[in-house]
Amino acid sequence: TPQSVLRPEGGAAPPVLAAAARGRCVAAHFGTYDYTASLNITAAYQTMSHPACDFAKHVMQVSLAGTGIWISDGATNVMPIPPHRPPEGGALTAEQAAENRDTVHRAWKLHYDHVWHSLSSAYYQGWDLHPAQLPTRYAAVYAFFLDGLEAASARLKNFVRQSGQATLVGEVFDDAATGQGLLNYFLRAWNCGAITEEEAVEKSGLTVEELRSRSFVKILQGRRT
Repeated sequence: TPQSVLRPEGGAAPPVLAAAARGRCVAAHFGTYDYTASLNITAAYQTMSHPACDFAKHVMQVSLAGTGIWISDGATNVMPIPPHRPPEGGALTAEQAAENRDTVHRAWKLHYDHVWHSLSSAYYQGWDLHPAQLPTRYAAVYAFFLDGLEAASARLKNFVRQSGQATLVGEVFDDAATGQGLLNYFLRAWNCGAITEEEAVEKSGLTVEELRSRSFVKILQGRRT
């Protein structure tokens, strides 16, 4: 609800709710359809990518940062289910088969786009409502991390070689903050299975121990000593 995002006096509500759990809150889930309905958004526009949802999730993200509480995005409620079933002992018509295919493909594309939108906003968990959504969940997650792998590899290796000094690779300027962001990229890609441990080491230019430290500052300090 809107009241679980902002308190009546204007402060962020998620930390208050987390504190009330007395250490038992490990994750916060965003309910797309409950939230949009409470804002009187019509059904056709109740989607995960609605700007109202982005606002609420960003409040969650900012107010819970550093607490260790995970954030999970909502679900795509358009299912990749074919509308036509063949009659017993019969077969679908060509038109029915085509409609089935188009329906499933549209639902897959929507789900893929929603997952990508979540990932690009740093929401690395989400809900799926049907087993047929798993193929597009895996496809979106793997593609998200593999898409920029080579560029991230070049930037991180160059930055580490320069011992954390600000660097320029092509037209991209990197400093210590983006160094941590690049490290997080490899950790997430490795954690979800998009790349193997060996690929993470090879592409990042770091050792397994350095990757597991999860701190770019510690990595630089270790290499300077």
